[in-house]
Amino acid sequence: MRHAHPDDAMAASRRRRRMITGLGAAGAAGAVTALVAVLVPNASASSTTFSDDFENGTSAWSKSGGTWSVVTDGSKVYSQSKADSELSRVFAGDTSWGDYSVQAKVKGVTFGSGGLAGVAARAGSSSTMYRLALLGTGKAELQAVKGSTVSVLASAPVSGTTTWHTLRIDASGSTIKGFLDGTAIGSGTGTLPGTGRIGLVTAKASAEFDDVAVTPVTATTATASPSATSTATAAPSATKTATATPTKTATATPTKTATATPTKTATATTPVSASWPTATGSKPVTSTIKVSGSLDGGNARYFGSGDLGTASQDEDQGPLFELADGATLSNVILGDPAADGVHCLGSCTLTNVWWENVGEDAATFKGGTSAVYTVNGGGAKGADDKVFQHNGGGTLTIKNFQVSDYGKLYRSCGNCKTQFKRSVVLQNVTATGKGKALVGINTNFGDTAKLSGITVVGAPSLKICDKFKGNNTGAEPTELGSGADGVNCIYSDSDITFK
Repeated sequence: MRHAHPDDAMAASRRRRRMITGLGAAGAAGAVTALVAVLVPNASASSTTFSDDFENGTSAWSKSGGTWSVVTDGSKVYSQSKADSELSRVFAGDTSWGDYSVQAKVKGVTFGSGGLAGVAARAGSSSTMYRLALLGTGKAELQAVKGSTVSVLASAPVSGTTTWHTLRIDASGSTIKGFLDGTAIGSGTGTLPGTGRIGLVTAKASAEFDDVAVTPVTATTATASPSATSTATAAPSATKTATATPTKTATATPTKTATATPTKTATATTPVSASWPTATGSKPVTSTIKVSGSLDGGNARYFGSGDLGTASQDEDQGPLFELADGATLSNVILGDPAADGVHCLGSCTLTNVWWENVGEDAATFKGGTSAVYTVNGGGAKGADDKVFQHNGGGTLTIKNFQVSDYGKLYRSCGNCKTQFKRSVVLQNVTATGKGKALVGINTNFGDTAKLSGITVVGAPSLKICDKFKGNNTGAEPTELGSGADGVNCIYSDSDITFK
């Protein structure tokens, strides 16, 4: 029970102080204002200190996978109860936050094989972050996570991962430090982007979280115990708020350097432009936008809100856009969260559509055997798994496109109840960073993948074309191998350039 935790009395005291400290004659209305100022993150200089004890709900957080709810364990705590979820996260704060300290109380409930539960800092996407996590193996690890690549920066043994522990990450410049119950476990040099939100995370585990606090990193807080939390969670005054702004840190763009990796083509390939459009405005989407003709978004950013306000990996969530047969979507930016992106019910055309952070999938294609889908221009970032999911029949052409931080660019559904022969054509595509594979097809259903003008940057071992034995039973498909064969995976060395 939480009553046994030594910090409960202090936590309860902090909660009361958040409601009454500094109210003066403001009365009940002032109490509401003070509470909102503490619990709701804001990118402005006037209110960036963040704390949450979940006594008043979870409106400040956006979900990505798992089953999250507020439960009572002595006091109200935030629980992730889906123990078999591959990766579950909730995020809060602002993407511009740079140098700051974030801490939370974390208690593992159940751990599966490879299970973890912890706190995250500088989350640039749902799959890029620093995290300090309790592991079911009996230790705490400070990790840098970029897609499927996890680098351990520091670790320490933990006594009782299913009891409450206070985890803290200090991010200051390129130095990332981890603290377990007030004791430093080590540090490392960060190579991820220098800004991002805070998060609570689990993987193959269920867990509970409480008393989240964000404070600015200073010469004192970078080495002190987390006693600074009580200061950060007190009712904000004008002076405190002004000084508690997490520093906005510019993200450095890596310099491209030549490598000794031989280019596999003598054919001149023009890489897709790396420039992304600047959003002309932002539009929240609370219910799916249905397009029957054409929609030109004028480079506005559309992002999920309400029931669509999630970056979940759930397969049954709704899309931001649903395109009827023959519809066209152009000049649209899908922001974060993007829910299940775009669904094409039949033939469709996506022109210069950009996904800033892919949720479950960027787009899903559901037409019949003669459907023709075209993705021309645009780009996608931050796909934990697939970017384009082909569930229906027909042919998908992806051209003049860029992708980074992804699992697979294209996947022909391996276990849909209704299966088809599917074809994909890739032309002038630039894939940057580590991915699992460029495309995945089911050779037993006669799928084909034709590739040309492909530029692979920073991933010399990327599998270009994965082959599977698909099924219609819902079971995991069987992987058969990888590589060009002239029948299903159709390309040659001259079609692929590695940089």
